[in-house]
Amino acid sequence: MSNSLIHSTAVITSGARLGDNIAIGPYAVIEDNVFIDDGCEIGPHTLIASGARLGKNVKVHNGAVVGTVPQDLKFGGEDTLLVVGDNTVIREFATLNRGTHHRGETRVGANCLLMAYSHVAHDCILGDNVIMSNSVNLAGHVEIGEYATLGGLVPVHQFVKIGAHAMIGGASRVPMDILPYALYGGQPPIIMGINQIGLKRRGFAPETLAALEKTFRILFRSKLNTTQAVERIKSEMELIPEVQLVLDFIANSERGISR
Repeated sequence: MSNSLIHSTAVITSGARLGDNIAIGPYAVIEDNVFIDDGCEIGPHTLIASGARLGKNVKVHNGAVVGTVPQDLKFGGEDTLLVVGDNTVIREFATLNRGTHHRGETRVGANCLLMAYSHVAHDCILGDNVIMSNSVNLAGHVEIGEYATLGGLVPVHQFVKIGAHAMIGGASRVPMDILPYALYGGQPPIIMGINQIGLKRRGFAPETLAALEKTFRILFRSKLNTTQAVERIKSEMELIPEVQLVLDFIANSERGISR
């Protein structure tokens, strides 16, 4: 804990392990079986509960609750984890639960931003660079791919999978799987196309965007069912990695693709 700045009112149990250069604010509570890596900032009135593992340079803001037991009636008190990757920011009053026996952990990737009042339930898996805006609520077992962005007030049904680089507009309910690269929103919520602006900002080549646009046109504008559309894509298009990712996502979807 060299060079750490810990407020005198913080409560840190003897079973917590802390790295170097850590700042812990007033009235923060750090329970046993917690590991906080170098460079983290733990804000005032926060709770870092048993089973939490915070990577380097994680910032936890005022009132956030990280690593508490699942809100799942099947939870039997088993030892599980909440793992947060390097450089992730957890804003005010966000709540993150640890896993159950189903997966053993809840995992948040590196460089994520979980805004105020957002909730990550038990056994969720978030990739790197995910952004969850204010009051996004994930039910249990949700999986979110890298660089996905969820607008404010979005509820996500349990076991839903959201593909990499997808963008979901604010207040859109998400009951089914969302394809990678998709732009999704509205009331009732629908697929609007590819996440054109986000993909351009991340340097996707024009020919890749064109291939994804054609893929989405066949899937959602051709009046074919999903099975027929996939066969047409395979027969007509070059299966570049991005297109193949979309097809693999469809093949592995258990809740069905939101159309």
